[in-house]
Amino acid sequence: MFILKNAWISIKRNKGRNILIGIIILIIACACTITLAIKNTAVDLINSYKSAYDKEVTISFDRANMMKDFDPSGAEGRENAREKFDNIASYTISDVESFADSEYIESYYYTYGVGLNGNNIEKAEIESNNNMPNGFGHGKENNISSTDFTLTGYSSLDAMSEFINGTYTMNEITDNAWNVAFNGNYVFINQELADYNDLNLNDKIKLEDEDGNTYEFEIIGIFKENEEGNQEPMSMFSNSANTLVTNANAVTSITTSNEDLQATINPTFIVDSYDNVEKLQEEFYEKGLDENFVLQTNEETALNGVSSIENINSFATTFLVIVLIIGGIVLFVINMINIRERKYEIGVLRTIGISKFKLTMQFVSELVIVSVVALILGAGIGAVSSKGVSNSLLANEINSSNERTEEIGKNFGGANMNGGNRGEMRGKGMPVVQAYDSIDAVVDIKVLLELLGIGLSLVLVSSIASMISIQRFSPLTILKERS
Repeated sequence: MFILKNAWISIKRNKGRNILIGIIILIIACACTITLAIKNTAVDLINSYKSAYDKEVTISFDRANMMKDFDPSGAEGRENAREKFDNIASYTISDVESFADSEYIESYYYTYGVGLNGNNIEKAEIESNNNMPNGFGHGKENNISSTDFTLTGYSSLDAMSEFINGTYTMNEITDNAWNVAFNGNYVFINQELADYNDLNLNDKIKLEDEDGNTYEFEIIGIFKENEEGNQEPMSMFSNSANTLVTNANAVTSITTSNEDLQATINPTFIVDSYDNVEKLQEEFYEKGLDENFVLQTNEETALNGVSSIENINSFATTFLVIVLIIGGIVLFVINMINIRERKYEIGVLRTIGISKFKLTMQFVSELVIVSVVALILGAGIGAVSSKGVSNSLLANEINSSNERTEEIGKNFGGANMNGGNRGEMRGKGMPVVQAYDSIDAVVDIKVLLELLGIGLSLVLVSSIASMISIQRFSPLTILKERS
């Protein structure tokens, strides 16, 4: 009690000096509060961006492994390479389901494609013109497929990456399209194909396989391709002109009825951690995946999304360290001056019997009392300011997120997408970012405790000067110098 009483009397007696110390600590507290709030905001953004991307794993052809023994110098080497390529074991829907049955996989989706010919529709292509120069005409005739159309089936909306990334955009769509799209013989067709065959919504088209089996589909949507720069040279039609989009169940039904059809499967697996990909690959090999295939992840894409935000986090950390260093130096200097000015007071107190420990604790108590008051005021001012600062950092991300969500909605036709296995459409690079609506959302109890710890630590470290000086001072020497 004696120590606190003397400390309080000393604080009131030296108002100017203590107000200066309080202002310095208040400024440090404000800066630290805002900086810690920025760090918290950056961490929230980083977590939001990381959760915006599912941990995706796809199966890719390992071309390097396939060609490592290829000798292009001789016919025998080329023949061996061709034979090795022909003997690569493909995988089926059953294999994909077997692969997905793993402790490392949370979910999966896939596209399932098969080639078919038209029965009552014609392939979009330029008619032959003998007056055209060599190499011009017949659309994609330089890369002729054995069938007229590619029927691509998606297992869910999450698998429809062309619509999500904006390669395809829906021009027209029926009201109930997304309620029936994944449960029956329904298709979305390219606008160019629709114009070429004078087709409209709800029209029926017929396709057939090479054995003459016929399959009927109803048109529930018409889309266009936006990547004009990637079109085949010397072609008036887009790459997707003869692509028909349906659901995986419809393609499965066709391939089940005719096992001779060659189908293409492209699965995507959602894993619990990128760290388990190597284990998962070994598991796939054990389940029958050909070793000329490897697993690839989207980890690099996911990390690229947070790189700029991590820079903000690093900047905030650096700024916090600089503020603390400068603040510590300033407080240390002020304490040194304070001790020199109160040297005679120290000599008197020591002469009347006050121990070095009690005297040291009195000086430290003075700093702690002033610091706690300044920290509380600084934390309050910083907390009020931090909401606006954090929301200004979030504003651009919120706008980008909203624009991205609206853009994807337009790509799918802007229709009600709650049907058709919609889910939450997460994991496609759309972070869920929201503005802070309260101060405690930015400056929580954790930030306040961090600030209190930082402030008191700074004060104690800066008061080392007074502790050392008091221990070294001799009261008789001080009084003698004074006289």
